[in-house]
Amino acid sequence: MPDFLPSLDSLAAQQAAQRLDRLTKPPGSLGRLERLAVELAAIQGQALPQVSPPAMLVFAADHGVAAEGVSAFPAEVTAQMVANFAAGGAAINVFARQHGAHLEVIDVGVATPLPEGTADSPRLVDERVRLGTANMLHEDAMSRDEALAAMVAGRRAAERAAAAGCRSLIVGEMGIANTTASSALLAALTGASVEGLVGPGTGLDAAGLAHKRDVIERTLAARRPDPADPLEALARVGGLEIAAMAGAFLGGATHRLPLIVDGFIATVAALVACRLRPSLRDYLLFGHRSREPGHEGALAALEARPLVDFELRLGEGTGAALAFPLLDSACRLLVEMATFDDIGIDPAP
Repeated sequence: MPDFLPSLDSLAAQQAAQRLDRLTKPPGSLGRLERLAVELAAIQGQALPQVSPPAMLVFAADHGVAAEGVSAFPAEVTAQMVANFAAGGAAINVFARQHGAHLEVIDVGVATPLPEGTADSPRLVDERVRLGTANMLHEDAMSRDEALAAMVAGRRAAERAAAAGCRSLIVGEMGIANTTASSALLAALTGASVEGLVGPGTGLDAAGLAHKRDVIERTLAARRPDPADPLEALARVGGLEIAAMAGAFLGGATHRLPLIVDGFIATVAALVACRLRPSLRDYLLFGHRSREPGHEGALAALEARPLVDFELRLGEGTGAALAFPLLDSACRLLVEMATFDDIGIDPAP
């Protein structure tokens, strides 16, 4: 983990705000888009920020708690979806091509063998810490050292993105049963009731939801994660890809990259990272509001207002990718729109 994060640049923010007020429009008439432009300037330390090209980092890992039947899909789907990402066939691949993004799929803990040929994909990075987490109902999901190792893998991915010239970071995930781990982790960190956090994930019915809640409640009673020690909570009831996302957020912030947070699982990862480094919150932009009920609690814990609400619950970074054009528009507004001086008009009444 970084020892400190750079502070927001108040001068760059002031310069961006002043330019916005000189553009050929009534002051403040573009609402949140203008505030977003100022926020981006403060994060990047540039009065004229730039978020293109983005990096899209998808972290994949399995969860031992899947053995309790908490997902509508078997654990083997994680490896199958990693192969789909590597081949370019998933939703996030579509958005990566649309936005000219640098896309990596980082295996930090896929438990089953990847389909033949997947490892040859240039998109796939092997950072496997262990073969999935343990079944957290019966033992800690991982050790503190393994949680830290996954965070370091996430930070390395952010470092690669910065070295490749990327100007913003979209972080996504894939892991069967990771809504179970995220719900347990969110309940542990916030004290919220499990009942209000648990959603259908990949498509559970009412009986499946009740079972999922029961597994999480029994897990929390058995593991007793300490909310004052976010790394311990992460190790006891979290996931390897959740840890890696937390590390990627922290790593991206050290390079002043705007961090576009995806849905429920990514927001829980961001909450873990903020509990470790509270100043990270300044770098987080929340892409969308997921249909997963726990996302509302995670957003509230971070006092976050997402940019869009398309009723998504896919993951992969797709909601953040859909929000990316808003950031790009905010930057282009500052750079490309004429000022009153440019067209020889005095806006004063």
